[in-house]
Amino acid sequence: MNKASLTISVYNNTRALELIFYALSIQSEKDFEVIIAEDGESDVIKQFIDDHKEIISNPIQHLTQPDKGFRKNKILNEAIRNAKSDYMIFIDGDCIPHPDFVKEHVENREANTVLCGRRVALGKELSDKLDKEQILSKKYGKIGLRHFIDSLSGDEGSKHVEEGLRFETRIFGKGDDVHILGCNFSIEKVLLEKINGFDENYEGPGLGEDSDVEFRLRLINAKFKSVRNKAIQYHLYHPKTKEAETNFEYFQQVKEKGEYFCENGLMKGNG
Repeated sequence: MNKASLTISVYNNTRALELIFYALSIQSEKDFEVIIAEDGESDVIKQFIDDHKEIISNPIQHLTQPDKGFRKNKILNEAIRNAKSDYMIFIDGDCIPHPDFVKEHVENREANTVLCGRRVALGKELSDKLDKEQILSKKYGKIGLRHFIDSLSGDEGSKHVEEGLRFETRIFGKGDDVHILGCNFSIEKVLLEKINGFDENYEGPGLGEDSDVEFRLRLINAKFKSVRNKAIQYHLYHPKTKEAETNFEYFQQVKEKGEYFCENGLMKGNG
């Protein structure tokens, strides 16, 4: 059994997926499987994976579902069902992991604990320039430091670049001051199964794949540990996505109800 199942949420972005593949090929931790969780069933993505799977030596699963709008949580539940490891790491298909990304999640694993990382938000210019050669040379691992001062100008400049500063030993916080970011967290599979996975009633971006999951995990007394400045990743620029207003309304209902087991998750109904 692999040490971890790395799940990549994907939708129609082969350029970013190619960069992720190259980043995965130079991970210092090699013992993990890759699950490509596609919120759709694009022939382009399928062909891309067939043509590029040799970039990495890790086992790959490609999971799909009919393209019926934003249904990320549904395909993430499919990833949980199919994961061959008992430990899961989640990233988005536009986030490039640092060479030690998987290593930090695996080595900092603790029982009944969610590891929560952050991300550097690259500006458009840096995102457009990032290529295979930069990744394989590992130069991209220094982006956060090199542009710490001069890339904070305007909406298209890099943001949160301090998240690219890597520390070997320091851990930033535990408990209530640590929160899940859906593109960078890891967790024991059994904990996700206990809360019945991701709530598929969230159909649209925002809250469903992180805030809701965190809320329900706290109800079962799961612990939260930061891997900020350790498990580093770089988010490629894209125009800001508008979060679904219905998700906010539904999340309020979830909090008022106060139940950790969602009805529309890995299992349907009350389990």
